[in-house]
Amino acid sequence: MEMKRMSGGSLRAAGYDERERKLVVELTAGTFAYSGVTPETWRRFSTASSPWSFFRDNIEEEYAAKRVR
Repeated sequence: MEMKRMSGGSLRAAGYDERERKLVVELTAGTFAYSGVTPETWRRFSTASSPWSFFRDNIEEEYAAKRVR
């Protein structure tokens, strides 16, 4: 999975696997995988003017996360 560098808040990078609908987010506290993320959510997150705010408001509390690192 290709990771896209991101900045803001604790955000460092993110990547998305459309086939598995899995979003991987690298934060300063570790790396987490979120399952069931729609392609539209990834598109909006990856192009947001404030990805950290988008992550907190639309991903962090909405999708199940699993720590991967």
